[in-house]
Amino acid sequence: MSNFLTLNKFFKKHFGKRVQKVPLDAGLGCPNRVSGKGGCIYCNEKGSGTGASLRNIPLRKQLLDGMEWAKRRYKAKLFAAYFQAFSNTFAPLDKLEEIYLQVANVPEVVAVAIGTRPDCINKQVLDLIASCFPDKMVWMEYGLQSASDLTLQAINRGHTVDDFIRAVELTKGYPFLICAHVIFGLPGEGKKEMEDTVRLVGALGVNGIKFHELYVIKGTPLCKIYRRGGYTPIDQDSYARMVAWAIRSLPTDTVIQRLTGDPAPGELEAPGWASKKQETIALIGKYLE
Repeated sequence: MSNFLTLNKFFKKHFGKRVQKVPLDAGLGCPNRVSGKGGCIYCNEKGSGTGASLRNIPLRKQLLDGMEWAKRRYKAKLFAAYFQAFSNTFAPLDKLEEIYLQVANVPEVVAVAIGTRPDCINKQVLDLIASCFPDKMVWMEYGLQSASDLTLQAINRGHTVDDFIRAVELTKGYPFLICAHVIFGLPGEGKKEMEDTVRLVGALGVNGIKFHELYVIKGTPLCKIYRRGGYTPIDQDSYARMVAWAIRSLPTDTVIQRLTGDPAPGELEAPGWASKKQETIALIGKYLE
């Protein structure tokens, strides 16, 4: 599994030591949910995050507690603040500035990752990020999920493939790194559609990628579809083969930030293998070899 560039290796190469990511929930929403359209069919009220804002844990406390945990667990001394939940550019500029500056003045935080949607990006937001983090490595993480507009409509994604391409091209004008999120096993997609998604990411020259399998979370619209027999999740073997193919197909300097999704305890409806992260990673390694 050492024949590709992981985020740990990438950070170590740049900073000379381990950099530990600390997930943050800034309490921001998603335009696809507040619009009344219901959001993506696979998303729950935590927005793929920790749910810390729902528990009223202040952002600064989330960061400092996460750093303390990582110091004990990994002996980490440097950190990357990861704005993970929902769309972390979806707020008025003054609100975003207030959020970002809570992280910007922590000297041990050497990198920042901002997860968001490609339709929540414009020049004003990117200018703000550049001004808030002039001395930190910035990763902009954009959810593409699929290079098929038909699929994006089917999962109620609320943006187009062109929105993603526009966000990537706009971001290239800044000293930021770009990570694309893609999902394998989306409704109606086969091998060709998944390969097309990987090819688009490669052609755009993004710096990193995160792979996720589509798993069914309880209480989501997808869960209702699954329970009535309208969706069959991708099997573990097919997923592992697809990730291995994708890694081999992308440029060798692409940072492979994530190999598989990681459902929160108690949330998973299906498939059962989605909770066996290490088993899936080992299978991907087997196919890479």
